[in-house]
Amino acid sequence: MIEVRFHGRGGQGAVVASSVLAVACFLDGKYVQAFPSFGVERRGAPVEAYARIDDRKILLRTNVYTPDHVVVLDATLVEIAGVTKGLKPGGTLIVNTGKVPSTLAAFESFRVFTVDAGRIALRHKLGSRTHPIVNTAILGAFARATGLVSVDAVCEAIRREVPSHREENVAAAREAYEGVEMPGPATAVAR
Repeated sequence: MIEVRFHGRGGQGAVVASSVLAVACFLDGKYVQAFPSFGVERRGAPVEAYARIDDRKILLRTNVYTPDHVVVLDATLVEIAGVTKGLKPGGTLIVNTGKVPSTLAAFESFRVFTVDAGRIALRHKLGSRTHPIVNTAILGAFARATGLVSVDAVCEAIRREVPSHREENVAAAREAYEGVEMPGPATAVAR
């Protein structure tokens, strides 16, 4: 079973991202779960959401404590939220930032990928300049970084699950899929 934990802030779409990922993986023939965990329910407060993906029926009904992959929708959470807590050694960390992975040296025991999902969201008019909605862009990056789900399934799930601006969200996911920065000396995932 593959477990994914999303870290975001209220209003960025972390909960929707976990649901869209689950639908995308379901479309790719997997069994899935997606669920949120809220503290203070207000815009800007830290939020966690989870997804599980497997080839077999999932019976586990707990939070995700040892994820295989962590997705961070707001880079400021890297410093304050303990985003890598429980992340398996060699696990994948995907961060929404304009920085390249090598600048996040504190996470060298993980496979770090970065994507400027905020810039991509703004280019596609998703959210506002001060509050871009980055969830669909980060899912495109997730598809490329992990290979667990096809970008086509992500785009179809966006069309089914995202309530508005569907084609703009699809375009953001595809752009992030192509623009994700990979770990190591190379700066972009091989196409």
